[in-house]
Amino acid sequence: MSFRPSTLLAAALSGAALVAAHGHVNHIIANGVQYQGYDVTSFPYMASPPKVVGWTATNTDNGFVGPEFFASGDIICHKGATPGGGHATVAAGSSISIQWDTWPESHHGPVIDYLAACNGNCETVDKTSLNFFKIDSAGLVSGGAPGVWASDTLIANNNSWLVQIPATLKPGNYVLRHEIIALHSAGQTNGAQAYPQCFNLAVTGSGTVVPSGTPGTALYKAADAGILFNLYTSPLAYTVPGPTLIAGAASSVAQSVSKATVASSATVPGAAAPAPATTTAAAAVPTTTSIKTTTSTSAAVVVPATTLITSTKAATTTTAVAVVPTTTTAASAPGTVKVQSLYGQCGGINWTGATACVAGSTCKLWNPYYAQCVSA
Repeated sequence: MSFRPSTLLAAALSGAALVAAHGHVNHIIANGVQYQGYDVTSFPYMASPPKVVGWTATNTDNGFVGPEFFASGDIICHKGATPGGGHATVAAGSSISIQWDTWPESHHGPVIDYLAACNGNCETVDKTSLNFFKIDSAGLVSGGAPGVWASDTLIANNNSWLVQIPATLKPGNYVLRHEIIALHSAGQTNGAQAYPQCFNLAVTGSGTVVPSGTPGTALYKAADAGILFNLYTSPLAYTVPGPTLIAGAASSVAQSVSKATVASSATVPGAAAPAPATTTAAAAVPTTTSIKTTTSTSAAVVVPATTLITSTKAATTTTAVAVVPTTTTAASAPGTVKVQSLYGQCGGINWTGATACVAGSTCKLWNPYYAQCVSA
């Protein structure tokens, strides 16, 4: 792999924006094996980026898809997304750990997961042909405005999320669509921010079910109750947007931190899948930040004792009103003004950080509690 010389300077100059408030998925862990995701902050600048299980995307600023684009192909797997060059193998009934590089505490919202059958290789699938069915749907956990959300649980578990592959799922190739929807600006039209991430999976097992689904461009509408939503009001009541969960799925499994015992490159079509890790590991223990569900305990996460090394995270006592740390383009000399990066917070009630935005962006007030640097 090598970088194009002409892009190195551009990549360096855009570094501050690339590490702005939002994040992307670094990797996933399936059967104890870690698979690299698509890194939007570096892969686009490589002459020969690696083939990975994550779908490519053009949001090099770690940006989002707004409701005004929910009917476009960008909402399916993010902006300009194309299929990943390989896949990960996972057994039906087991769980996948999805690891984000970071997620800002101020960006409260639901965590949602879907699957869609590829009916062939996912590496060459037409994304508009995919019909997604919901397998995981976690939103408001507790509290008054702004509340504690599934995104806060993700942060408390080292920015990771466990999702269970349905045990009854028919073997085959599927796209996993994992998403956080940030609601900090959702009180006004087109203020919600969707961050979809997609991965290619080869599911094994003896199941027979392939649920019907919904095209990605029809999952949400801008005026849906879970999209146009003010989280700064009390009492809070929230309905996760999108189709209903498939039969037998829990709204969320118990969350815990997972560690891989081996890393692997993506499996390309026709190649043999890597053997599952065999290092003995303790079963996952639910953390105190687990999301409560109304489903029976039979829907608890299934983690094979020989695949994942897990650890729990102590209960968090932080409130859900933390703000995004200020990001500056360089150390400020005396008398200079600190500058916030693209998509970082730049104002709002009780905000004490930077209020000036990096060149090419402007500070937009979304509501009395949150202003954000957006493209000018």
